[in-house]
Amino acid sequence: MTYLRCFFLFLLLPVFAFGQESSDTAAAAPIANPGRPTVSTPATLTPTGYVQFESGLMYARHSPEFTSQENLNEVIKFTVLPRLEVVLGSEPFAHSLFDGTVNDLTTGNEPGGITLGAQGVLHAGEGPRPTVALGYSHQVYGGSAPDLDIGSPENSALLLVSADVKRFHYDTNFFVNEVEQGSVRRGQLGETLSISHPLTKKVGFSGEIWNFTQPFLRGHAAGNLWALNYNVRNTLVFDGGFNRGLTGTSTRWEVFTGFTYLLPHKFLR
Repeated sequence: MTYLRCFFLFLLLPVFAFGQESSDTAAAAPIANPGRPTVSTPATLTPTGYVQFESGLMYARHSPEFTSQENLNEVIKFTVLPRLEVVLGSEPFAHSLFDGTVNDLTTGNEPGGITLGAQGVLHAGEGPRPTVALGYSHQVYGGSAPDLDIGSPENSALLLVSADVKRFHYDTNFFVNEVEQGSVRRGQLGETLSISHPLTKKVGFSGEIWNFTQPFLRGHAAGNLWALNYNVRNTLVFDGGFNRGLTGTSTRWEVFTGFTYLLPHKFLR
């Protein structure tokens, strides 16, 4: 419950700031660059000098490590230079259920892990010319909550590519991860492709296909994700959708909702 209270207090900070934001300030504010709810992360960065919050809730069923789980997740991004972004990811709380075949317990309320990383742009593109970036993250706290089918990499390196083609936007990522089970560490590879398209001025639609190796299960986790987003204003975007697992060792269903909020106050000149 302590983790849960801290998360909601933290969640209310950007919401409170949004409530205090004047219409003039909102009109002049830069535009948020959501990385959620897809597995793919954009190669483009958030506006330089601003802090962006990506907050969400997720419900998952039938994963290799649990029967069902509800969890809270938070990603904070801060672009300190025009081509360098710092990223903090966390899962403050997860409530898991087990049917006895994957765990001796029946329920569990535990925190997940915390990762710290950075993303740098190698080539800044525009329109159909792709933006290319490299990213790296390290798990600074492992947590005790059960993982989803992808797991929680100790170290993760990725190549990111994003571009716009005829009103369609795509993000594709290529992962090389180091995953750990007990004292054994193994490599994991992953690929994602997300394509989005605006339906109206404020509503957008995205679809994604993703695949990760599962070295300890000698299998593959793959999924097909669909989501809608609603742009309330330049600095606030709500989203919701679902993911369907495509292999026997993938999480069968995931349903999620959340929002991306860019604080309109610049922290670095």
